Amino acid sequence: FFCFDTCRDSCGHGMKNQTAINEFILLGFSYGLQVQTLLYLVFLVTYMVTITENGIIIFVVKKNHHLQKPMYYFLGNLSFLEIWYVSVTLPRLLFGFWSQSMTISFSSCMTQLYFFISLMCTECVLLAVMAYDRYLAVCHPLRYPAIMTHKLCFQLSILSWVGGFSISLVKVSFISRLTFCGPQVINHFFCDISPVLNLSCTDMSLAETVDFVLALVILLIPLLIIVFSYCCILSTILCMPSAQGRRKAFSTCTSHFTVVIIFFSATLFMYARPRRIHPFNLNKIVSVFYAVFTPALNPLIYCLRNKEVKEILRKFIGTSCSA
Repeated sequence: FFCFDTCRDSCGHGMKNQTAINEFILLGFSYGLQVQTLLYLVFLVTYMVTITENGIIIFVVKKNHHLQKPMYYFLGNLSFLEIWYVSVTLPRLLFGFWSQSMTISFSSCMTQLYFFISLMCTECVLLAVMAYDRYLAVCHPLRYPAIMTHKLCFQLSILSWVGGFSISLVKVSFISRLTFCGPQVINHFFCDISPVLNLSCTDMSLAETVDFVLALVILLIPLLIIVFSYCCILSTILCMPSAQGRRKAFSTCTSHFTVVIIFFSATLFMYARPRRIHPFNLNKIVSVFYAVFTPALNPLIYCLRNKEVKEILRKFIGTSCSA
């Protein structure tokens, strides 16, 4: 922002001549009325599709006894997470398009930031848990039922949620202690870490360092687990004598691996780099991809690559239509 450095310089060692602000203006997508109308329709349809897709997956996994397996238990967790993930940002964005009012209070901004980062951190851990599940299924098939019990599945899912929300609490607590004295415009469509940090007119080095270190921890540790798991999976698959066995093993892992690539490529770009080198318009484009479109794509990726889920969904849709 053009007055960011000026604000920091004027604040200097104190806040004597500055008035702290208690609300922000989300710049969003400042285009003409026709473009905004088109974006409103695109985001509205995407939101409805995301809720519907993930809701169907949760319902089908819960109601069908053929899917009472660890892989689908974690898929149900992921779908539940995706519903809340888009609900943190899209409803307010849609309301802003409709009302042309993009102001958000400081407390609402911090709340939105907390839940968005919490769900993102939870997804990092959950994807690592799903990779570990696939590792056990492919590399230790005989021991898999004894290891991946219902109790362990529950514990791993709780670890994902508690770990994600705890790390986010630390990150946001440091950010919320900063003082913001203008400009109050956030060049984004929701309260994200980078644009919020750059509105601070007090020393933000500690908050920035804590955020950067925790971002590396929550991204790199799960990513290392995923890489290790898939290296072992690939090694095991290549050693299988049967071509049919190799195809079956690949088919159970490709959908998850595709989701991992999409998710981590975007989040590493956004959150594992120093804040000041981010071009904000590029941030918004990448954010739209992983915060809006990816939750809508994930159910399609899992269903299109999974014959068991496709068959059950086909029967479910056929039954619903006949009824």
